[in-house]
Amino acid sequence: MLTLYIYWVSTGLLSMLYLFSAFTYVTRSAWVRGVLAELGYPSYLLQFMIVVKILGAAAILSRFNVALSDLAYAGIFYHLILSGIAHLGVKKPQGAVPAAIGMILLVASFATQNTARENPSPYADLASTYSSTNIERL
Repeated sequence: MLTLYIYWVSTGLLSMLYLFSAFTYVTRSAWVRGVLAELGYPSYLLQFMIVVKILGAAAILSRFNVALSDLAYAGIFYHLILSGIAHLGVKKPQGAVPAAIGMILLVASFATQNTARENPSPYADLASTYSSTNIERL
């Protein structure tokens, strides 16, 4: 029962983080373009990131296709890694905090998804088995 709560809370918060981010990109586009420029990214990424963030959150929440949901988890994983590295690379570690929080939520959501959902992901069990094996080695 606890894993069910962990899944829905982490998934809900992760989705809210991404949807709020997309909302911010739409409502404060001039500011976001400035941040992207500081990080060395072109401004045309803004529209692409709005669409990707909304679709990623929708794919994880709806989970109408397990493969698509797993692909969304992978995309969010890479986005969070690259976002954190980009902020650290320009020596603005406070910008990496949302990426770190998102990563924690992502790992919790991905690791507990098979407990909460009808259609299990074949990769979630592998990830939890791999991580528990490595923990036992320590």
